[in-house]
Amino acid sequence: MNMILQAIQKSAIRIKEAIDVKDIGYSQEQNSSGETQLQLDIQSDLIIEEELSRIEGVHTIASEEKEEPMVLNENGHYFIAFDPLDGSSLVDVNLSVGSIFGIYEGAFTPSKMVASCYVVYGPRVELVFADEHHVSLYLLQNGEFEFVKHLHLNEKGKIMAPGGTQQYWAPYHKAMIDGFFTRGYRLRYSGGMVPDLHQILLKGGGLFSYPGAADKPEGKLRMLFEVFPFAFIFERAGGKAVDGSARVLEKEPRHVHDTSPCFFGSCDEVNEVLSVYAGQQ
Repeated sequence: MNMILQAIQKSAIRIKEAIDVKDIGYSQEQNSSGETQLQLDIQSDLIIEEELSRIEGVHTIASEEKEEPMVLNENGHYFIAFDPLDGSSLVDVNLSVGSIFGIYEGAFTPSKMVASCYVVYGPRVELVFADEHHVSLYLLQNGEFEFVKHLHLNEKGKIMAPGGTQQYWAPYHKAMIDGFFTRGYRLRYSGGMVPDLHQILLKGGGLFSYPGAADKPEGKLRMLFEVFPFAFIFERAGGKAVDGSARVLEKEPRHVHDTSPCFFGSCDEVNEVLSVYAGQQ
């Protein structure tokens, strides 16, 4: 596992350098969802693939930018799913973006998940790594990632990051979000999953939501590349991660690019989500 963490750290340093100097224009390629890829998406994907391919213990990788998983070493036992550069469309306006990693043993299923990690490329480069024991924050200093502290969520927070297009929200979801704001919650939503969830985690709590809606009944965010990694982190930090009715880590994707509604946060806010959504069933 230490070798995987080191590979992720090396990838992060290289991606940060690419963000600083790389052409941020669109390529002629499309990703698995039919979206035109940015040059940075392609470059970040190649960087991570190259670093992970050097580790004998990695059996298979799956990237948000590729349609199918790629076997690296038949004798390996780790399966790693990653989003190379989440929120890459925010780079041209100089907002924070990130990389997300889910680490599994034996198969891409949440019951086999053993660790999770994400990197934030902002004014500072920070990395959060979670295993069975801790959620740890690291800061890039002079070319090395230094441990800062372990992270824990409070029972209740103050931040609200509501994703999705509001015109497509169910009325009960909109009423729930409006209710949080009526009680003094602060809006903190950039459109980048990594920085928005990072802020909730470091500020001690709140709620990030991306519901199923009229335009996207199964949500937008991908289970393997985005939902499961953050669910693992938030649960290890003392919070919860649900799809509106159940833990997202109890779901089984049929395909590597399957999506799910998702709610991440401190216990108080997520319990309210479960209560509201239970009343609609």
